[in-house]
Amino acid sequence: MTQFNDTELTAAVIKSFDQTPDPRAKFLLQELVKSLHDYVRKTDLTFEEWDYAIGFLTRTGQKCTDIRQEFILLSDVLGVSMLVDAVNHRDRDGATETTVLGPFYVGEHKVTPHGTDISASVPGERMFVQSRVTDLKGKPLANVPVDVWHADDDGFYDSQKASYATEGASSRARFITDADGRFSFRTILPCSYPIPTDGPVGQMITQTNRHPMRPAHVHFLVNAKGHEPLITHVFIDGDKYIDSDVVFGVKDELIAKVEKRSSDAVMPDGKTSDGPWHLMTYEFHVKPGGGMAPAPLGTKVPEHA
Repeated sequence: MTQFNDTELTAAVIKSFDQTPDPRAKFLLQELVKSLHDYVRKTDLTFEEWDYAIGFLTRTGQKCTDIRQEFILLSDVLGVSMLVDAVNHRDRDGATETTVLGPFYVGEHKVTPHGTDISASVPGERMFVQSRVTDLKGKPLANVPVDVWHADDDGFYDSQKASYATEGASSRARFITDADGRFSFRTILPCSYPIPTDGPVGQMITQTNRHPMRPAHVHFLVNAKGHEPLITHVFIDGDKYIDSDVVFGVKDELIAKVEKRSSDAVMPDGKTSDGPWHLMTYEFHVKPGGGMAPAPLGTKVPEHA
């Protein structure tokens, strides 16, 4: 008879999954049991600590809504999101580097004409973004949907504001690349900002004396047919948090030099600016393949590449 003590229990639990029909599910569950049990043994986990952990995970789940995912945030600040991303994108072959999706990819990203100001009602220093999507050989890719989203000048995403329910999206949109693989838009210069600290993940960051800041960036999701979906950010060079991102998402290749234009009144699309503005230029290279792009929070149907 098996003795369910600290030496035989793990083997018994692992064996209990032996009849799992899906081999991958069986492997994942058995490895998870090994890791969890090893953690408990290595730390001599107390009842009080385990109760606290259960409470923390419960509060994390309770903080989730259709447009807020506290578990994604927890995964991000523990570096798990970036680790999963890294092991799934080891061989880039010249493709643009990937990074975390983040917890603010929400709602409908409406197809928007090139040159549109996606932050028209948002105060801040103006920025013009010009970009291009190509394959690994530099061939431009036309008719590619590109979703963009970023925080405002106060460090908040639209979905974090009460006005989101009535006024809808801001500083987010979908663009379709032209025949030369290009797209462009106007917006504001994003700033560094803290992750949400009003939930259990933010409380953990505060209690462990970590700062909650992310360096300024714009999110991009490039979903070219016949290619792997590309989830990435473009970071603003010179940001004070570029080397200490709370979610560990920065890669050198993703840092862009954003030029301030103080005396040039004409933007790249030929339209004039009524004051100083900034220019971000970045080219995305996507890898052949396939896969499913994530659906934004608050939507029902996943999107296929």
